[in-house]
Amino acid sequence: MKKSMLTALVVGCTAVALGVPAALTAAKAKPAAKVINDGRAKCYECHEEVKAMKEGSKHAKLACTVCHDKLAAHMDDPEKNKPVTIIDQALCGKCHKNQYESFYKVSTEGGARKEKGNPTGRSPMQDKLLAGHGFTFEHNEPRGHAFMVTDQFVVDRFQGGRYQYKDRWKGVNSTGKTWDVLVDKGVDTKIPESAMAGNATCIQCKTSDHILKWKFMGDKDPKAKFDRTTNVNEIAKETNNPVGCIHCHDPHGTQPRIVRDALIQAVERDRANNIFAKNGKTDLKVQDFRGFRKIGVMEKVDSRMMCAQCHVEYACNEGSQWTDTNKVKYADQRTNHMPLKNGKDLLAHYKRLDFYDFKHAVTGARLIKMQHPEAEAFAGSVHDKAGVQCHQCHMPKMKGKDGKMFSAHNVSRPINSVKESCLGCHPKDSADAKKYEIETIRNYIKGKMRKSEYWIGKLIDTYAVAKRAGVPEETLAKAREKHEEAHVLWEFWTAENSDGFHNPDLARETLTGAIKAGKDGVKILEDAMAAPKN
Repeated sequence: MKKSMLTALVVGCTAVALGVPAALTAAKAKPAAKVINDGRAKCYECHEEVKAMKEGSKHAKLACTVCHDKLAAHMDDPEKNKPVTIIDQALCGKCHKNQYESFYKVSTEGGARKEKGNPTGRSPMQDKLLAGHGFTFEHNEPRGHAFMVTDQFVVDRFQGGRYQYKDRWKGVNSTGKTWDVLVDKGVDTKIPESAMAGNATCIQCKTSDHILKWKFMGDKDPKAKFDRTTNVNEIAKETNNPVGCIHCHDPHGTQPRIVRDALIQAVERDRANNIFAKNGKTDLKVQDFRGFRKIGVMEKVDSRMMCAQCHVEYACNEGSQWTDTNKVKYADQRTNHMPLKNGKDLLAHYKRLDFYDFKHAVTGARLIKMQHPEAEAFAGSVHDKAGVQCHQCHMPKMKGKDGKMFSAHNVSRPINSVKESCLGCHPKDSADAKKYEIETIRNYIKGKMRKSEYWIGKLIDTYAVAKRAGVPEETLAKAREKHEEAHVLWEFWTAENSDGFHNPDLARETLTGAIKAGKDGVKILEDAMAAPKN
C-alpha cells in the first residue's frame, strides 16, 4: 500500500464519539476479513496484546504503518531501532472531523486567566488561606482542553514567567501546537511576583505526548526518557500537544481506556470498593506492556473513570511526612498518587500515606494542596446513583456540518448548553427552569464556601494573636489540628470546579464541617487567652 494512501487512513485515531456503542464495543464485532499482506503479521509475532485488541475491531483493516514509521529498521534490530509513533490528534481528525474540530473550538463563556483568588473568584481569600504556597501567585479557573498545556506554561506560578505568548495577549485564542503558540524567554527570565513551580508528573495529564517515554508511575528506567525527577523545562520542551484522543480511546481497537498510571494504581488498590466499582467489581482490564507501562481497557464506556485521569485530587509535588517532617522528594512514588477519596476521608488518607504538601506560613499547620477532585465529588451523588456519566452532561450530542450527530469534544459547561445537557433526562422542565435550579444550588454552596473561608481566616488571625500572647505550644498545636481539618474540608470545594453542583449534599456536609472546625479552633485559642494567668 502506498504511503500516501496509508496516511489517509487513521489507525491511531480513536476520538470516537462517546456514547456511540457500535464504535466503543467494536472489539466484539465479527473478525474483519483479512486484507492485503501489509506486514502486521510480523508485528504480531512480538505484540500479541496488540493483535488481541486490534483484530476484529473498527481499526482492524488499518495497517500498522499508518501510525508507525521506520518499522523496517525496527524489525531488523528491535532493541536498537525504536519505531516512530505518531501521537497527534490531527491524525484522528482525518476520520473524526466533527470531534476533532469541536475539541479545538474556543469556548468564551468562562473566560481565560480568571483568577480564583480575587473578590469575584471562586476563592476570594485564597492568598490568606494558602499563604506559603505557589498557587497564591496565580491560580485560575479552567477552560477548554485545547489550552491545557499553554495555560499551564504561561501561568505566573510556572517557572517564573519564562514562557509567554508569541503574539502577546492575542495568543490566548491560539490553539496550535505549544511551541507555535508560546515562546521561551530563557532560563534567566524571572518576572515580578511569580513562582518556580511545575513538575514532570503534573504534565502527564495535560498531554499524551510522553506516553511512550514515561514508565509506569514515572519510575526511573533506562528505556524511559522522562521520570518524576526530570527537570520540568526538559519535559516542557517536548510537550507539543494537549491531552489527546489516545488518553481515552485505544488506538489499536478503539476500546474506551485509561492511561494515567496513578489512576490505574488506585483502581488496582481496591477493585471492589473504589468510586467507580459497581456490585463489587470495576470494569477495567489492565494490560501490562512488558513491565514498562500499563493501560486499562473497559468493556463499556465509563467516562467517570476516563475523566478521572485528570479531574481528580492527586499528589504530584514534593512534600513532607506527618510523622517526622522529613522531605518527600520526587524519587518517592508518593509524588504521583491518587487517593480516590472524597473530602471527608482525604485527611485521614494522607496521614496514613504519611504525606502533606506544605505548612501554612502563619500557623504552621500541615496542609494538603488540593487539585481538582471532580470525580470524587461526583461519586455517590444523585446523578451518579442514577447512572449518569460525565460525557452526558459535558459532551452533549450535537449535529455536525455533515448532518451527523456526534458527541462534542470541547467539554463544555452544562449551564451553557442546558437544552442539550439536561433536557434529555429532564424533558418536563424548561431550559430556564433547569438553569435556575443549577444556579440556586451553586449560590447556596458558594455561600458555605465563603463562610468556611471566613472562619478559617479568623482562626489564622486568632492564632497569630495567641502566639504573640504566649499561649502554650500544646494549645497552639490543638488549634493547628483544627486548621488542618478545616482546610481539607474547605479547599476540596474551591479546587473542585462545579461550585458544589456535582454533589450538593456532600458539599454542604463537608463545608459545614469546615466552618465548625474553624470555629472550634478559634474557641480553643480565645479560651486560652482568656484564662487567668498563674
